[in-house]
Amino acid sequence: IAKLFASFIVRQIESTYSKAAKIQKQTLIKLIKKASKTQFGLDHNFKNINDFKSFKSLVPVRDYEDIKSYIDKAKKGEENVLWPGKPRYFAKTSGTTSGAKLIPISNESMPHHIKSSRNALLFYINKTGKTDFLSGKTIFIQGSPVLENINGIKTGRLSGIVAHYVPSYLRANNMPSWDTNCIDDWEQKINAICEETLNENMTVIGGIPSWVQMYFEKLITKSNKKNLSEIFQNFSLFVFGGVNYDPYKKKFNKLIGKKIDSIEYFPASEGFFAYQNDQKDKSLLLQYDSGIYFEFIKVEDFEKNNPERFNLSNIEINTNYVLIVSTNAGLWAYNTGDTVMFTSLTPPKLLVTGRYKHFISAFGEHVIASEVEQSLSEAAKKFDVSISEFTVDRKSVV
Repeated sequence: IAKLFASFIVRQIESTYSKAAKIQKQTLIKLIKKASKTQFGLDHNFKNINDFKSFKSLVPVRDYEDIKSYIDKAKKGEENVLWPGKPRYFAKTSGTTSGAKLIPISNESMPHHIKSSRNALLFYINKTGKTDFLSGKTIFIQGSPVLENINGIKTGRLSGIVAHYVPSYLRANNMPSWDTNCIDDWEQKINAICEETLNENMTVIGGIPSWVQMYFEKLITKSNKKNLSEIFQNFSLFVFGGVNYDPYKKKFNKLIGKKIDSIEYFPASEGFFAYQNDQKDKSLLLQYDSGIYFEFIKVEDFEKNNPERFNLSNIEINTNYVLIVSTNAGLWAYNTGDTVMFTSLTPPKLLVTGRYKHFISAFGEHVIASEVEQSLSEAAKKFDVSISEFTVDRKSVV
């Protein structure tokens, strides 16, 4: 059944590859029409926007600080500020550019966080034919699902919000227990997760690599085993996102003790942007039909006044872009701070190259995070060392 469903969904998605730019054009018009009577829409003359050119002229690129006044109004309980009605959730994130942030999630945007995650697994099933992982237990190391209430809007970490949307057909095999997942203290939570999962048939494990690494290390200590393969013999799929996995790979290979498949996600509080859809290609399929309109600004031009803004109709491969999004949760020409590079145009597939603020340009060279990570990975392989964490001092040149 899983293979049949996967085949149907994958064929459906693949049939739209050549229409990606057209779908994006339609997405922008739908977003503008839907939000035309919101405060933001009235302030920016949405009624006069009918294409990308007019959108660019009326809606400037914004950082979180530039849109915070609208967020604050929604936070106070005002309706129809950035998107019709009130946000369904606020995703709380510390961010790397603005400190604490509250990112709105709407009734329209929430399903795409779940659907994109599901489709990544369906691509995996379709392309590999593997379904054995479905018979075991699954765990995603995530934040607490306990949400606070801000004037009727539930607020918490994105991973905690998503925990409320585990599909019914996965709940029986999903771990940890709700009570354990709600533990706020991280050390206590990891210990409890280890106790609950140690004797289970874990087949899928996911999360931010640094979080999962802590889980693996505690499991090995508690079990007195050499690696994860001795603890979970059927562990076959690792799902990750949030950071580049390459610097962690050597460490994880040692912790796991065998080669297993992995799927990379590109999720964010602002939306689920892309996922890996082919085990033979580590680039990620852009989610161009998920209620998000994507724009791209070349990294080298980003600090200029009025830099050129590109969309899927005129991007280039092998060029670093800052990712800009407008969403069906009410973000408009919003600077995500993420940088990406396209490896394919049909379908649109990309690599996440880092964060704009993480570029090193002591002499205008624009060294990107992925280049630093690649260099570290190659050095680690050459000298047979493992890297858990690293930092780069921009003030020193070696």
